Amino acid sequence: MPNSDLLPSLLFKLNGNQLALEAAIMELSNWGEQQVSADVADNVRGALEAIDKNEEFIKMTLAVMMAPE
Repeated sequence: MPNSDLLPSLLFKLNGNQLALEAAIMELSNWGEQQVSADVADNVRGALEAIDKNEEFIKMTLAVMMAPE
């Protein structure tokens, strides 16, 4: 398999990792809100907005890259 064929799979896996990390961090944020501080939880959620903003573009790009030619 040529290296160029690996790129879409790599990006797909990286995107999956990113979404899993987002979910885990959100769980910690929810716990932190209950146990520590709502301000901390709000700051974490604000930082996670970057993932949400980029997710649609990443999905579209992966769809284009993985589409049959």
